[in-house]
Amino acid sequence: MISSRGKASPNAHTQRRLFASSAGYCQNPGCSEKLFDAAEGQRFLIAELAHVFAAQDDGPRANVELSEEERGAFENLIVLCANCHTKVDKAPDAFSDSTLKRWKREHDQKLMKIFGVQKFDDRESARDAVEPLLIENRTVFEMYGPHIEQAANPESGAAEQWKRKVLAIIIPNNRKVLSIVDANRHLLSDNEKVMTEKFRQHIDDLEAFHIEDVRQDSSRFPVEMANIYKD
Repeated sequence: MISSRGKASPNAHTQRRLFASSAGYCQNPGCSEKLFDAAEGQRFLIAELAHVFAAQDDGPRANVELSEEERGAFENLIVLCANCHTKVDKAPDAFSDSTLKRWKREHDQKLMKIFGVQKFDDRESARDAVEPLLIENRTVFEMYGPHIEQAANPESGAAEQWKRKVLAIIIPNNRKVLSIVDANRHLLSDNEKVMTEKFRQHIDDLEAFHIEDVRQDSSRFPVEMANIYKD
């Protein structure tokens, strides 16, 4: 998701915020395209950063009054799949700046529908919603995580495979789980509320490492999270 337009390009921190806000889905409300795809066993990123107001003065929806920094700011960017990015830039009159800003505002509601997030009346129903996602993440970690033997061999490709799995599966699943838990906060115990905030920080650290490439120690997945909503 990196472009070479000087200060009109988002920095690494802004890119991470944008990706996190997308939760792995195109921010066009009429498109439910995942921002990762796969072909012949290989997963790849198809996310593109579209400027609301163009990065350059002769671009789509140009606003010559904006500074380069303002053009590369979080507020002036939206995450789209490749097809939607092409459409909005090829037909800027049909996709105005106000339209793109509205897409971005409404994306959270769209995610609730995509994720099937709902408010439950009991803990068992909430557990049924999050458990498959937590199991999938645990399975991916156990099979491909940095602790496996192959990860110690730089020529094995295990590190790249793990990164693909994190971006394509674990990060989107984390966002789904967090959306469900936030929508059902009324069902959490006091200890689970604390655990949820630890999970939120873990998500932020994981995304910083794999998206922003911040090479620093990060918080581990809170193991108690695997049992959330269990009585």
